[in-house]
Amino acid sequence: MKVPRQTLALAGFALLVLTWGYNWVVMKIALDYSHALDFAILRSLGGMLCLFLIAFVAGQGFRLTAPWHVLLLGLVQTTGFTGLVTLGLSMEDAGKTAILAFTMPFWVLIFAALVLGEKVRDWQWLAVAFALGGLILLVGPWDPALRGAGSLLAIAAGACWGASVVVAKRIPMRDRWELIPITAWQMLLGVIPLLLLLPLVERPPIDWDPVFIGALLFNILPANALAWLFWLYLVSRLPAGVTGLNALAIPVVGMSAAWLQLGERPTTLEATGMALILTALAILSLRGLWLWRRKQRVMEARKSP
Repeated sequence: MKVPRQTLALAGFALLVLTWGYNWVVMKIALDYSHALDFAILRSLGGMLCLFLIAFVAGQGFRLTAPWHVLLLGLVQTTGFTGLVTLGLSMEDAGKTAILAFTMPFWVLIFAALVLGEKVRDWQWLAVAFALGGLILLVGPWDPALRGAGSLLAIAAGACWGASVVVAKRIPMRDRWELIPITAWQMLLGVIPLLLLLPLVERPPIDWDPVFIGALLFNILPANALAWLFWLYLVSRLPAGVTGLNALAIPVVGMSAAWLQLGERPTTLEATGMALILTALAILSLRGLWLWRRKQRVMEARKSP
């Protein structure tokens, strides 16, 4: 019996969610053997080399499209997001860091309104309200014990990730596959500021333990280069709302894996804050799915005689 392509795509997306979700635990373990800056540089350089190789095999070449936009993308995506989230993860629990970094969609709303002139509409306001409440509970401005540097760095990383989405919208592309060399170039350009920081940061030498090597390879291959390539394939075959709802499971997987493997147990306030942010993400994803279905109905109505 032949399995429908969309069913295969959904099964593949589930594998991708598990890979990216569990990677929060893998990164947390890796940081026991390496400084955050070293690890951020190594995973970025490794992912960059793999993506350039994939671009070559796919016949995309190495042409640098819109160099100034790609440079800005590298600064916010690799220097900003990868650097800040890795540093934040070295100071904070993996599950909490995953949730705070996944505030990215709300930063996209803000930056898109400021830069692209897009308005925040209907359900989006409700999602923003839930997310803001969750952030307040997670950061705990009234409690110095909660208001840690790691949490603030994770939020800043989410903001950089959101900014990168807005920047990417300004880069002219002929098709989705052109994202492969663009992603590789932004990694190369974005890792340069991290390399320049190396002489200024005092850090212990890397412990090249087999556990660290395995964690690094996991970040370079399945969780970075192959995952991005698979993501491009899936988003071209699944509705935006469906991908949004499935991607929502990534921080849930990260939080659950951190609880089971690392023994991270959030406080009542933290758990409530995480639940509010996940609810906000679900609202945005459901809104995207509803808009997609409405668009499909309109297109079907136009085709009917």
